[in-house]
Amino acid sequence: MPTARLISTAALLSTATLLSCSLAACAPTERDVGRGADGTAAASDRPDENRLRQQTLDWRDCPAPSPVQGGGEAPAPLPDGTRWQCATMRAPLDWEKPGGKTIGIALIRARSSGDADDRLGSLLFNFGGPGGSGVAALPAFATDYEELRTRYDLVSFDPRGVGDSRGVRCLDPEAAEEAEEKVDQAPDDGGDESDALVELNELIAAACEKNSGDVLPYVGTTEAARDLDLMRQILGDEKLHYFGISYGTQLGGVYAHLFPERVGRAVLDGVVDPTQDMMEGALGQAAGFQLAFEHFARWCVEQRCTLGEDVEAIVETAVDLEAELDDTPLATSDGGELDGDEVISAITGSLYSQSFWPALLVGLEAVTGGDGDVLAELAEVLGQHGSGGDGDDGTEDDGDDDGTDDDPVDRSNENDAFRAITCDDSSDRYTVADVERRMPEFLEASPLFGPGLAWSALSCAGWPVPGEARHPEVSAPGAAPILLVGNTGDPATPYEGAARMAEALGEDVGFELTYRGEGHGAFDSGNPCVRDAVHTYLLDGRLPKRGAVCEPAPLPEGK
Repeated sequence: MPTARLISTAALLSTATLLSCSLAACAPTERDVGRGADGTAAASDRPDENRLRQQTLDWRDCPAPSPVQGGGEAPAPLPDGTRWQCATMRAPLDWEKPGGKTIGIALIRARSSGDADDRLGSLLFNFGGPGGSGVAALPAFATDYEELRTRYDLVSFDPRGVGDSRGVRCLDPEAAEEAEEKVDQAPDDGGDESDALVELNELIAAACEKNSGDVLPYVGTTEAARDLDLMRQILGDEKLHYFGISYGTQLGGVYAHLFPERVGRAVLDGVVDPTQDMMEGALGQAAGFQLAFEHFARWCVEQRCTLGEDVEAIVETAVDLEAELDDTPLATSDGGELDGDEVISAITGSLYSQSFWPALLVGLEAVTGGDGDVLAELAEVLGQHGSGGDGDDGTEDDGDDDGTDDDPVDRSNENDAFRAITCDDSSDRYTVADVERRMPEFLEASPLFGPGLAWSALSCAGWPVPGEARHPEVSAPGAAPILLVGNTGDPATPYEGAARMAEALGEDVGFELTYRGEGHGAFDSGNPCVRDAVHTYLLDGRLPKRGAVCEPAPLPEGK
């Protein structure tokens, strides 16, 4: 998401965000990328980078994900017995000072299942966010990519600032929960509520600076893209083969801009619009989620649900319900409450996949009858509440971080990393007046989702690091073709973003495939047409025909 974390990456693959990268900062020069005109390493220019390129990774069986990665059990071997291996790659903390302090980047891989002669190299994944642990995510979704493993080692990582790659820490979980409970995320009754939201964002920003100030200026997408190229070299690949989802599409676009000659076979799914600034991205998402909810409502009518006789009536029911519970929360059976923010969280999370629609239908019908338990559970499971991090661990930085912590946090740092990466990338710093001025546009785009997304533009208030630019630079003339998969029903990364990414990448680089589906992204839907197109390109190097369209499977059954 550009300005608001609405869903857990680990649970639903990804969310989207706008990133940024100024042309001057991102333009690849021989000194910046450490290469000569022929693409070979410029050893005499940057000896410290050459030293890092020559490192050997110590691959070992993976332990259980750390708390800051989300916790859980150690990844089980794949069906053929292949064990997951983990390692830590050292990268410069500041890529402009490659001889200075280093940062540990946590990696995970599963070796190729095919014959050595058929192996194409490593396929690197970023599942989105930003802020999601790739080390935790890849094993969870590995069955979806088993066919790709016939020719690739599957590799993912925790981007810098995420999980075990020096995960950013802001407020401790208890303080974050207490502070957020006092704040309405979509103020509607004047200055007090909006001032409280600004104060909360400034409180979080101050905590991030206090607890992660040494790493905070270096967690942006440009640095992550340079880390990707270092991974490529250390893994022994001439080209970067890449699969990016949601935010991962923006990371892939920035990489292509920095290193066009190093792009191998790449797929971007759930494509972020690189032409929008933070406010424009939020406005686009408001329209995207509204469209997705209207699709749900149309299906609801077909199921003869009790929420309304037509789409307009069901939308009105949801708007009224959010407003009513915003004023007077509904008690739940576990002693908690269901408020308006949680209603929006439950609805938003359910729109990421058609598979959640039946549960959303049941939850909305139940709450109109005074039972908020199902929607509260959906908000708990699908939404994202609070910030990760437990504050300063009291340790000193010796300048050579191995990517681990002696005093790990007790929960994922996904929210904190999302904010840190987003605010480092974006130079936008909006005020209450900015939001109020644009609010009519958001309400027109979506009376249900517009207000919350408009106010989320304040999330970088008080951020201690200046962002790079209003939107990223992804032009990549000369790069190999990149397959972009756009979903016409995608709420988080609206379909138009794929065409705009294709145009921004440049002629003969961005190659668009349309999926007429629902939910966020396309490959994860399991649609056979989409999967065949992605497999054919990544495994055989053949792109689909221009203008190719994949049709959806039938919608899920109702109650």
